[in-house]
Amino acid sequence: MILVNGQPAETVNVLDRGLAYGDGVFRTLRTRAGQPLWWRDHYAKLAADCAALALACPDEAGLRGEICRVAAAGEGVAKIVLTRGTGARGYAPPQDPACTRIVLSAALPPHAQPDSPAGITARWCSLRLARQPRLAGIKHLNRLENVLARAEWDDPAIFEGLLCDDSGAVIGGVMSNLLIAKADELFTPDLSQSGVAGVARARLLRALARRGIPAHIARLSPDAILAADEVMICNSIIGVRRVARLDDVTWLPAGWTDTLKTVLDDEVD
Repeated sequence: MILVNGQPAETVNVLDRGLAYGDGVFRTLRTRAGQPLWWRDHYAKLAADCAALALACPDEAGLRGEICRVAAAGEGVAKIVLTRGTGARGYAPPQDPACTRIVLSAALPPHAQPDSPAGITARWCSLRLARQPRLAGIKHLNRLENVLARAEWDDPAIFEGLLCDDSGAVIGGVMSNLLIAKADELFTPDLSQSGVAGVARARLLRALARRGIPAHIARLSPDAILAADEVMICNSIIGVRRVARLDDVTWLPAGWTDTLKTVLDDEVD
C-alpha cells in the first residue's frame, strides 16, 4: 500500500519540488508485525533532517499510524518521503509550502533475510562525493551521487561499494555506514562534510559508549580501512554485516561483527 498525504494513491503532482529538485528528506526502516522498529530514533532523525531543510515535520503519532497502516504482517520495510510540496517554477521555495507526505511498504529484501551470507563482498567506487557541510549527514532526496556510484557495477556477488570524498577521506558505503576495528578500538568516518548519518550507526555509537567500548569518529583513509582487523557496514535494514572481501583484500572474522550485532540488538528501542 502507498499513502500520499494519508490517502491511498500511486501518483504525485508533476510540480512537486521533490520530483523537480530533490527538495525533501526520507527514511527507510524495518517493520515487524505491523510496527516500525527503532521508531524513536527514526522519528528524531526525520525531525532533525526536516529542521535542517526548514521543512515541517509531520505529527509523530499520525505518521506512525500511517506506517502501521501500510506495514506487512510479518517482516518488511517501510519508507517515508517528505517533500516541500508543489510550487511555482524556479528554485525559490514557496512562502507557505504544503508538504507532500508519502508512506509506503515493501517486502524485506533477500539481502536482509536471516539466512543471508554472513560476510559480504565490496568494492571501491571511482565516484567521489562532494563536500557540503550544510547537507552533510542529512538523508535528503537528492541521491544522484549514490545512483551513479551504484551504477559502477552489475556483478551480483558485490554487495556494496565504498565511497571517498573529493579529498580522499573514506565516507561509507553507497547504502550503508562504515565501521572498522583496529587494536581493540572501533572507528567510523567523520560525516561532517558529506555522507548520511544513519540511525543504525547512531544506535551503535550510543550503545558502545554505554558499554565502555572505545569508538571514535575520525577521518579515515583507504589505507586505514585496508589495515583494519575487521571491516563492517550497517544500516537500518541489514543491521551489521562483515566485509569479507574488498576488491583483492580479504579479512577473516575477528569477532567484532558478532559483538556489534549483540550491541545493536540489546539497544533499547
